[in-house]
Amino acid sequence: RVPARRIENACASSGFALRDGWAAIASGRADVVVVGGVEKMNDLTPERKRFWLGVSGDTEWERLAGLTFPGTYALMARRHMHEHGSTHDDLVHISVKNHAHALENPHAHLRKDVSFEKAAGGTVIADPLTLYDCCPTSDGAACVVLASADVARRLTDTPVWMRGSGAAADHLALHDRPSLTTLAATRSAASQAYTQSGLSATDLDLAEVHDCFTVAELLATEDLGLTPTGHGGRFARDGEGRRNEGRTTVNGSGGLKAKGHPLGATGAGQAVEVFKQLRGEAGPRQVRDAEVGLTHNVGGSGATCAVHVFGRSLE
Repeated sequence: RVPARRIENACASSGFALRDGWAAIASGRADVVVVGGVEKMNDLTPERKRFWLGVSGDTEWERLAGLTFPGTYALMARRHMHEHGSTHDDLVHISVKNHAHALENPHAHLRKDVSFEKAAGGTVIADPLTLYDCCPTSDGAACVVLASADVARRLTDTPVWMRGSGAAADHLALHDRPSLTTLAATRSAASQAYTQSGLSATDLDLAEVHDCFTVAELLATEDLGLTPTGHGGRFARDGEGRRNEGRTTVNGSGGLKAKGHPLGATGAGQAVEVFKQLRGEAGPRQVRDAEVGLTHNVGGSGATCAVHVFGRSLE
């Protein structure tokens, strides 16, 4: 029999499964590992969805007080605005960008163009976040095959190399964290992945980041080093993450915001997108001359995070 295991880590489940598969190969325990993720969310009633999503956060205080994930990320957004002067318009730029990117993705959940005016005027979900700041409830599945270097070279002339992997955890509850405007787990996981790969944020041609809410992408661009702390709003406003316009394309697939967020499949799906990009197989959404890509998969409101760096070459 082939050994198998189930990884459960909320929204970061398949991101951590990727790390587990990578570790199995790196340690010599396996030569080939299949990593998959799946989620079918739309068979549940809205009440059951809220319940199961809610238990991924703090259940002792925050959930009992009525705080949902839109409310959690709204607190982060409002605090970033207070500390760094970002605005809701900055978040709107992220939403519009990701919807535009999703138009070229045949597997995206929300393949529709959204104007700045429409996104800015969306129904308020949790102030300052509106409908267009929130990812959809998606069904989906994704699967990748990992192999040792020798096996990969036998199977294909165009392998994509997993050059660095990092994972970290932080306090589950917001009220236990020293800051609402940075995810310590992201910074730690990214540092591990960059160090192991010998690369840095300046080497990234594309990044698939965990934008369950637009503010999550804003924070990720800072925590991953794509822009300095406090400059995430400007990064979005200036269109730095637009495909083939800035140094690093951010969420060229459409991200969770528009491609969709089937929880357990999201991390593996990000890896599939980077794989296609680095092989030049992304079609009309292809990032020019893509050599290095990153995936960033978060669990809950930042309690866990897995970051992986991929490259077309090992050097």
